[in-house]
Amino acid sequence: MDIHGIDHIELYVGDARQVALSLDTGFGFRLRGHGGPETGLDGQRCLLLTHGEIRMLLTTGLTAEHPATGYVGRHGDGIAVVALEVADAAGAYAELVARGATPVAPPRTCAGADSEVVIAEVGGVGDVRHRLVERRGDRADFLPGLVEPVPAAAGEQLLAEVDHLAVCLPAGALDATVAHYERVFGFRQTFAERVEVAGQAMNSVVVQDHSARVTLVLLEPDTGARPGQLDAFLAAHHGAGVQHLALRTDDIVAAVGALTARGVRFAGTPAAYYDDLPRRVGAVDAPLDRLRDLGILVDRDHGGHLLQIFTQSTHPRRTLFWEVIERRGARTFGSGNIQALYEAKERELATAGETPAVVSGPAGGMRV
Repeated sequence: MDIHGIDHIELYVGDARQVALSLDTGFGFRLRGHGGPETGLDGQRCLLLTHGEIRMLLTTGLTAEHPATGYVGRHGDGIAVVALEVADAAGAYAELVARGATPVAPPRTCAGADSEVVIAEVGGVGDVRHRLVERRGDRADFLPGLVEPVPAAAGEQLLAEVDHLAVCLPAGALDATVAHYERVFGFRQTFAERVEVAGQAMNSVVVQDHSARVTLVLLEPDTGARPGQLDAFLAAHHGAGVQHLALRTDDIVAAVGALTARGVRFAGTPAAYYDDLPRRVGAVDAPLDRLRDLGILVDRDHGGHLLQIFTQSTHPRRTLFWEVIERRGARTFGSGNIQALYEAKERELATAGETPAVVSGPAGGMRV
C-alpha cells in the first residue's frame, strides 16, 4: 500500500461554526468548503478549513443516528478521522481488510466536472478511523458533489503541515497497537522511550509509514506509577483517542508571536528554564529573550534542534490541544522538555488555584 501522507483531519464537534470561528480567529485557518443535507451529506453539517497544507474538516451531527452525534456524546469534540492519501483507495481498502483491519465503509467515488475522489474507511484506534483518499484530476476539489468549494480568503501563512498526532491508549494496549500498525498498515517503529517525572510514568512508541509523512506517537500510562495526564485523558475522553495534534511551522518565533497576538493561549514556562538552555541544548539560532517571552521550548537530538510549544486546551473536557513545532534537523519529540513543562504547569495551576487537569506536554507529557 502506497501512502503519500495525511490528506486531511476530520473533527467531530458539537458546533462546527463555533469551532471554525475559533480556528479562523486564533490560528488563521480559512473556510474553503461547506456541506450538509443540501449537498448530499445526510444527517450532518461540515465545514472545510485550510492553512498551508493542513486541511481540517469539522463535522457536526444533525441526527441522533449520525456517528458524529454519538462520538461527541462519548468523547466531546475530538479527532475522529485521520485521512490518508493513497494511490489506490479500493486496492488499499481490500489489502488492509485482508490484513486484519476493521472495515467501516467500502470504496465510493465522488465525481465532479474536473475530478474524482475515491474514499473508503477502516478502523484505527478506539473510535478513530482512517479514511483512504485517492484523488484524480483537479486536486483542489475536496469531495466533489458533497463539499461545495468556497473561494479562498487571503491570510497569514503561519503553519505548514501536520507533523504528528499523539494518541493515548489504555494501559497494556501499547504493544498490541504498535503490532497492529506494523502488521496491517505497514508502519515501522522509529522511536521508543519510557518517561518518568514526579512519580508519574508513561511509555511511548512512535510509528511511521515508509514515506515518514504519517507519524503517530502512541502513549500509554504506567499503572505502577501515580496517575498522571494520560490517566486523566482516558477518563475524560472515555477511552483511547488523539490527545494532541502537532502542526509544523517553518518559523516558530514568528508563528507563535502572531498566534499569541490573535489570542491563542499557550502553556507557560518558568523563566529559570531559559537560564540553563544554552548548556543543555547548545547554541540556538533564535534570540533567547524572544524564546523566553513567548515560552517556546527547545530540545536537541543527534539530528539537530527541535522548537515546540503547546496550547492550553479550550475544550470543556480539557482533552484535545495543539502543538506548534519547528524542526531544525531533529527527528524526536522533545522528551527532554517534560520536566520543565511539569514545573511550569505546577506553577500555573498553583497561581490559578485550580485542581490538576489535562494539559499539554512533549510526547504526551504528564498530568500536573
